[in-house]
Amino acid sequence: MGILPRFDGDKGDKKKPADPGSPQVSVQEVAQQAVRRLRLPKPVIHTSPGEDYVQVVHVPTWMWVERSTWGPVSASAAVEGVSVKATARPRTAVWSMGEGGQVVCRGPGTPYSDAYSPKASSPDCGYTYQRASLSAPGRAYRVSVQVTWDVEWHGGGKAGVVPGLVMAAQRRLVVDEVQTVVTR
Repeated sequence: MGILPRFDGDKGDKKKPADPGSPQVSVQEVAQQAVRRLRLPKPVIHTSPGEDYVQVVHVPTWMWVERSTWGPVSASAAVEGVSVKATARPRTAVWSMGEGGQVVCRGPGTPYSDAYSPKASSPDCGYTYQRASLSAPGRAYRVSVQVTWDVEWHGGGKAGVVPGLVMAAQRRLVVDEVQTVVTR
């Protein structure tokens, strides 16, 4: 899932003796439990041209992750009468395209359909390869996407934010050049 950053309020202070009527657990500790219970989905990569086809140099490639992997995810925890709800929301998808290029998308991307021209660029998450993948290991680029999630939690009269949880996926993509032959 990623490394959980330190929560506000976790300053390493020595604990004071608890009042007999007060909870023995802090709201931040319960919030950490709620965050650990989040089941963030692994992104599922799609491209157009489709995954089983060769991408072509200088032709726009559309990228998107399945919408089912892009949306709020919540989890709760309760200990000794302290309840906390944590909700994670995806912020960005950062695509590494294998030839050195990187694309930052603010959403899941738009799935390609036949309604678009094959020459059209994606309206929100696309890339155009400049080189074929022939010299890459296995003659294919390793394409990866990292979806960054921000978590807000509230409960026990407090609230907080946990930024930057990351879920990632990768796949191989073959990119080739198309040669035109003119005959007279």
